[in-house]
Amino acid sequence: MRDSDPLVHSSPPLGVLISRRGKKSVQGLLRNLQRPRYVATGLLPEFQQRDGRQAFIKNHQLPPYEKPEWKGDGSEENPGMPMDRKLMLYAEAMAKDPAPLIEELNARLVELDDIVYSSHYCSEGGLSMDDIDLWSRLRSITIIKGVEWPDKLRSYMDELSALGDVPLYDEMAL
Repeated sequence: MRDSDPLVHSSPPLGVLISRRGKKSVQGLLRNLQRPRYVATGLLPEFQQRDGRQAFIKNHQLPPYEKPEWKGDGSEENPGMPMDRKLMLYAEAMAKDPAPLIEELNARLVELDDIVYSSHYCSEGGLSMDDIDLWSRLRSITIIKGVEWPDKLRSYMDELSALGDVPLYDEMAL
């Protein structure tokens, strides 16, 4: 991208700032809440078929597991966790009371609301690649029922959804 590109800012990208402020600390939280809901809805086109759901589960571990112990099928040739165990862990995560995790997520969204510049864009310089990065990450949270969005952040989500003509997942939230 050229220096004159309006999507390039000289200040640190908001995504970098968010990463510095604890992306890793919310990673497990979001994985436990989002991943099981993606496959459980069955409404997203990529998860309407059993093979699509199983491919996602096979390739997207849940905490506390890391990729090396999750990947594979449990066989001697392909060590790792067997698929039936992965399916069980996803089902357990979905059946578990999400209230404590949602409460923590709500607190993190309040922190983020203070960082986001306005309901129109996340950085002071205007609409940028930061918005594409941040909005796409936040969009996945809209599949979680019971999330309480701070006003500015919710306006931001709705505004960019309309601007990009990309729907949020609120209507299918679990």
